Amino acid sequence: MSPGSLVLLLSILGALGLGDPGPLEDVVIDRYYIPKICLREVQMGDFIRYHYNGTFKDGKKFDSSYDRGATVAGVVGVGRLITGMDRGLQGMCVNERRHLIVPPHLGYGSIGVAGLIPPDATLYFDVIMLDIWNKDDKLQITTLSKPEHCNRTVENSDFVRYHYNGTLLDGTPFDSSYSKDSTYDTYVGTGWLIKGMDQGLLGMCAGEKRSIIIPPFLAYGEKGYGTVIPPQASLVFSVLLVDFHNPKDGVFLEHLEVPASCKRRAVTGDFVRYHYNGTLMDGTLFDSSYSRNHTYNTYIGKGYIIPGMDQGLQGVCMGERRRVVVPPHLAYGENGAGNKIPGSAVLIFDVHIIDFHNPADTVEIETVYRPEGCNITTRDRDFIRYHYNCSLLDGTKLFSSHDYEKPQEVTLGANKVIEGLNSGLLNMCAGERRVLIIPPHLGHGESGARGVPGSAVLRFEVELISMEEGVPEGYLFIWHGDPPANLYEQMDLNKDGEIPADEFSTFIKTQVAEGKGRLMPSSDPEKVIADMFRNQDRNQDGKITSEELKLKSDEDQEKIHEEL
Repeated sequence: MSPGSLVLLLSILGALGLGDPGPLEDVVIDRYYIPKICLREVQMGDFIRYHYNGTFKDGKKFDSSYDRGATVAGVVGVGRLITGMDRGLQGMCVNERRHLIVPPHLGYGSIGVAGLIPPDATLYFDVIMLDIWNKDDKLQITTLSKPEHCNRTVENSDFVRYHYNGTLLDGTPFDSSYSKDSTYDTYVGTGWLIKGMDQGLLGMCAGEKRSIIIPPFLAYGEKGYGTVIPPQASLVFSVLLVDFHNPKDGVFLEHLEVPASCKRRAVTGDFVRYHYNGTLMDGTLFDSSYSRNHTYNTYIGKGYIIPGMDQGLQGVCMGERRRVVVPPHLAYGENGAGNKIPGSAVLIFDVHIIDFHNPADTVEIETVYRPEGCNITTRDRDFIRYHYNCSLLDGTKLFSSHDYEKPQEVTLGANKVIEGLNSGLLNMCAGERRVLIIPPHLGHGESGARGVPGSAVLRFEVELISMEEGVPEGYLFIWHGDPPANLYEQMDLNKDGEIPADEFSTFIKTQVAEGKGRLMPSSDPEKVIADMFRNQDRNQDGKITSEELKLKSDEDQEKIHEEL
């Protein structure tokens, strides 16, 4: 006989006035298993689901919900159950087990149930309570854990990604996102979820864990769901909210550290070098430039990076630390990227700006100290001595002339130093100090150099120690006036018709000492004179003849080579 038939028979018996309800104590109740935690007890008017075996005193079974493969569901205390059952189920907890002994007058009385239960039969029930709810129930939400910082909570129309374990009220699992190795992704408040979940997810923070108990009328109701969720089942969800966003979201910025002095902010078209840690909203690291020991280098606002980062790096200062929260529609969308960024994932980038520049940048010059009465300044071809400290914009020291015994020496405009440094050393006075900011296209470029990262902006602190006036490009010596008309005769000091190296050297040194001309500045003037002699000794026989000696101006016209 089905439970419905039993209920119908009970109604008929009640109408005929058969059976005596008897005193409550006539039902014998043995609570042989009581769970340690009992959040709720059955009361009159509650809707319950339970399993049972029904037997006679001799152990013969007359009915069993287990045999039918379906739990019994009904309301307690409204006459839909036999009186003994109504009374015997009162006060039960979920997962509690009871033995009930129901005397005939609280069962099926002197009539019994034809072919199933004899008249005046005492009934023995072994019952386990599986579910309890009431039509006045509300959603039960328990916060299990919550992040310390929660800038935003879930609202209707947000798109959420969460993990869950779903069980019935008795603990029977029916579904889990963890078993699928994928979050459950959906919109909230748009009817895509059961009503209880739509309500239960509201107000959650990313990273929060909740227990949500949903009564059947806010879940799958009388129909249940497939074979895993019975009709009229309360559902328990243990939920971990991984992340959420709204389709209308833009990039969210959090300025973690901004230098006190920010002379310039990055704009579209700038080339930025930065370090970053990339995490999901639950803190899972998916990428880091630090792990590669190399900055990420790119143009911003040009579409070389995800749109959210293109926007999020606008306006950064050098040295700034910034958190950029990027919604999926400005990141990798529904498809995600690789096996580390799930579809529809919100991305968090903690960024440290190392430097940035624009391809149109020139050398930035800051004069720290300039002596009074500065009338003579450096020009191309001048020979200078200077001290310098070179570093990256984040303060990383690269090189310093102070690490050596002597200042750095160089002829300006001779392509002996990077273009930006050469430019920054022009128009300086002896004793002047400057700070130079050199963009990479005037420094070591995209490839960098030993100890210098590619595309790095360089900072030089320079101090000009001394300077010597130079000579035009291609010259090793220039006259301060017109050269002697009879140059060869004057150079041939012993008048033997040839000029060896020592005679040539003596003559040139005399001209310099008397102020008639000057050598190309160098830390080794002897080498300069030796180079001059070698250029004039065209047949390399160790002496210069009158036919070999030529002025530089004459050679320029003849386009032979460079000399006096």
